[in-house]
Amino acid sequence: VSQVFTQEMYDQLEEKMTKVGWQSVRTYWDDDFKNRKIISQFLKDPLLGSKRLASMPDRITNTIYADGSSEPVCRPTVINMYDGDLSTLQKWWDAWQRFMFSSKVTIKGDVKVPYSMLQSIKKSKYPEITEQEEKDSLPLQTMCGAIFDAILVHMMNSVSEPTVWQPLKKTMVDSLNKKKVPNTLQILESTYIESDIITLQEVSSTFIDQAKAGNLGQKFHIVAPSNLDTSRDQNSVILLSRTTFPGGASAEISSSVEASFPKDEEVPVSKGDILVVTATHMDGIPFVIASFHGDTDGLATKPVLTALTKTLESDPELISHRLVFGLDANTYENPKPKKQQHVVDWGKHYLSKGLTSCWGDMPQPSNYTTYNARTFLQPQLNKACKQSEKRKKGDVNPKDFILFGSHDFKVAETWKDNTGEKKYVEDTPFPTLNFPSDHGILSTVLEPKEPK
Repeated sequence: VSQVFTQEMYDQLEEKMTKVGWQSVRTYWDDDFKNRKIISQFLKDPLLGSKRLASMPDRITNTIYADGSSEPVCRPTVINMYDGDLSTLQKWWDAWQRFMFSSKVTIKGDVKVPYSMLQSIKKSKYPEITEQEEKDSLPLQTMCGAIFDAILVHMMNSVSEPTVWQPLKKTMVDSLNKKKVPNTLQILESTYIESDIITLQEVSSTFIDQAKAGNLGQKFHIVAPSNLDTSRDQNSVILLSRTTFPGGASAEISSSVEASFPKDEEVPVSKGDILVVTATHMDGIPFVIASFHGDTDGLATKPVLTALTKTLESDPELISHRLVFGLDANTYENPKPKKQQHVVDWGKHYLSKGLTSCWGDMPQPSNYTTYNARTFLQPQLNKACKQSEKRKKGDVNPKDFILFGSHDFKVAETWKDNTGEKKYVEDTPFPTLNFPSDHGILSTVLEPKEPK
C-alpha cells in the first residue's frame, strides 16, 4: 500500500484529520495498512468489506447533490461521475484533499464540507467492526477510503492508458449514473403510472424533487420521511394515487414504530429507512402504508415488522386500519447462519403476525428479485467477484415483498420486472444500461376480502 498511497500522502492526511479534531489512526497505518498488498490484502479482504471501512465513506461522499446545481459534486475517484483528470496519483491526491477537507456544498440549506458528512460505523449494525474501530471509525474510514481510491487510480493507469480508460468511464457514467434518475422516472411514468400505491427504497433527495416537479407529482402524492436523510441520501418514499387517496397521507407514524423497537436490543436501522403513514381510501377505508429498506443482512427486518404490528395493535385509532407494506427485506435463500436473515424464517414471522405476502403465505426461496454481481471497482469489497463467478458469488436472492393482512386482501395477480416492461428475465444480471435498479420491481393486484 505504501508504494501507492505513500507515507507522504498519509502524513498529509493525518495532519488534516488532526486539524478537524479527529484522533490519530497512525498505529493502524504503521502496524497494518501501509504494509498490506494492494490486491490480495486490501481489495480482496472480505473483513475490510464487511466492516464497511471503504464503502461507508464512499456511500456518503461518492456523489453529493447540492442545492441549486444540476450536476452533482463528486469525490475524485474512478467509480463515480468525477470528470477531472486522474492520469496520475499526484493529480488525484491534490484533488481528493481539496474535495474532502476544503470544498463546501449546500444541502437543504446547510453548508457542509464533505469530511463532516461522514458517520460513525456502528458495531450494532456492522458486527465485524471492533469496539475500538467503532470509536476510531471517522478517521479510520477516511484513511481506508483514501487508500481505496488511490489503489483504483493506480490500477487503472497500470492496466490501461488514461487516454483509453477515462473516455470509456465517461460513456458508462452517462448511462449508469447520470441517467439513473431520468430512467427510473421514465419507467414509473410509462409503466406504473396507474398504480394506487408505490413504495420505493434508497431514494435520493434529487429523485424526490424531480418526481414532485414532473408527471409523477401530478398523479401522486409523493411522501418522504420527515427525518429525510441528506447524508447517505437514501430514503424510503411512498407514492399515493391522488385519485385513490385524495387526501394524501394524513399522518406519519414512523417515530411511533421506531419507539416500539425492543428496549434490550439495537435494531440496525438508519435514518430514512422507515416511512409509515396513514391515509384514507376514496371509499373511506383507513390504511396504514409502509415502506422500509432493510440492512444488508436483513437482521432488522423481523424487529421492524414486530414494531410495526405492535404499533397498530396498541393504538385504538389504528387497529381498524388496513396495512400495505412494501419492503426490501434483504432476505436470503442460503444465508450465513446467525448472520443473515433466511427467507423461509422471515415468511414464518410475517405469517405469525396475521399477515401474508404477494408471494403467498410462504415465499419460494428460489423466487429471486435480485441478480447482481460486483466487480472490484466498487467499495463493498466483500461482495466483489470475478466475471466467471457472478452467479455463484453474486447477490441472487428473494429480497422483496409486499405484505398485507391475510383477512383483508387476496392476491389477484403478482409479477416482477427487471426490464421496465412488466417482464422479468431470469438468470440475467441487473442493473443494465436500460434498467437502473439492482432490485426488480415487484407489483401485486389486491382484491378486498369480504368480512366474515
